[in-house]
Amino acid sequence: MPALTGRISTPTTNYAAVLRTPGAWKFYLAAVPARIGIAMTSLGIVWLVHGFTGSYAAAGSVTGGYAVAEALAGPQVARLIDRFGQTRMLPITVLVHAAAVAILIGLTVSRASLWSLIAAGVLAGASLPQIGAQTAARWSHALRGTPLLSSAFALESLSVGIAFLVGPALIGTVSSLGGPVAGSVLATSLVLSGCLALAAQRSTAPPQARRDRVKSPDRLLHKGFLALAGTNVGIGLFFGSMQVSVTAYAVDRGTASLAGPLYSITSLVGLFAGLAYGARRWRMPARSQFVLVLAGLSISTLPLLMVENPWAVGFALALPGLAIAPFQTLSSVLAESELDSAVLVQGFTWLNSGSAAGIALGAAFAGRAVDAYTAHYGFAVALLAALTATAMAVVVKVSGR
Repeated sequence: MPALTGRISTPTTNYAAVLRTPGAWKFYLAAVPARIGIAMTSLGIVWLVHGFTGSYAAAGSVTGGYAVAEALAGPQVARLIDRFGQTRMLPITVLVHAAAVAILIGLTVSRASLWSLIAAGVLAGASLPQIGAQTAARWSHALRGTPLLSSAFALESLSVGIAFLVGPALIGTVSSLGGPVAGSVLATSLVLSGCLALAAQRSTAPPQARRDRVKSPDRLLHKGFLALAGTNVGIGLFFGSMQVSVTAYAVDRGTASLAGPLYSITSLVGLFAGLAYGARRWRMPARSQFVLVLAGLSISTLPLLMVENPWAVGFALALPGLAIAPFQTLSSVLAESELDSAVLVQGFTWLNSGSAAGIALGAAFAGRAVDAYTAHYGFAVALLAALTATAMAVVVKVSGR
């Protein structure tokens, strides 16, 4: 198989053509275990800490420290990856992460103080490898400037969606049957094996950038990219408020067991919508699509303000899924077009951090609205989040490079 050159000449815009890119199958499949492990890690910490302390408050504190550290430290680690390359930095970061989780397990089992558990959780979150950002950078290195790039990012979105469907179910099963330690061990083992396998794919790794190019602030801090980050914060707000609101809706009606299935409807529809979206070439410019997709998300959220019957709510929850997956693909496409190749991993990581911060804020805002009123007010928070993301998308459109 010839070496990856950074360009391909295939004119067909479909998934088969994307995966025929030299080395693509290898790095795409290598990252699969890590994606699933990352989707398991946060929930695994909840199982672990609660299993030995009996306190959801303690579990939430440790998981919160983990999430905040991931959001804040992720872009800084990404800067090192852009500077020194994935092949060199990925093994280091994943080994630190594995060691941090091992320390957390040891401290939890020995029933150490809550502050020490939080500190270990912070270290685990700060060192969590941003696999999605690194595989996206590999796709960009291979396909930049070709129409296949959109399909490649759609594949990325699909794989992330599947991981977050499989991961939580897997961690729940393993932790309940094998004990809370078993779940965290499995999650970390998957992250470790996947990251080391990805690091071994040297031919597809983007070259390391010069120090001055990585550190130059104007490569990230410009209007178009900041607005794009704002849309991701808005989408995070949407997801965070939806999680709380769907759960509150189910609990308020005495059907708490429906919360998981109801919330998964949006994700399942999103998987199929993303698959269909990435399979074809679209003539409309990506920035115009971006605005229309987010406007569609806002409109599709409106029925949730009015419906009451669980079947009607289930149908209403399917509608936003039609917009979520195309948004994720377009967000990656626009980030790739906005950013210099020297800071791609940083850029993708900042978008992930923005979404994570938005989820935390959205859950807090919707929680207050639900406590004070009803679940429908939580859905109203989700609508405001979608409108905010739409407004930021308009800024992305008019300020595009």
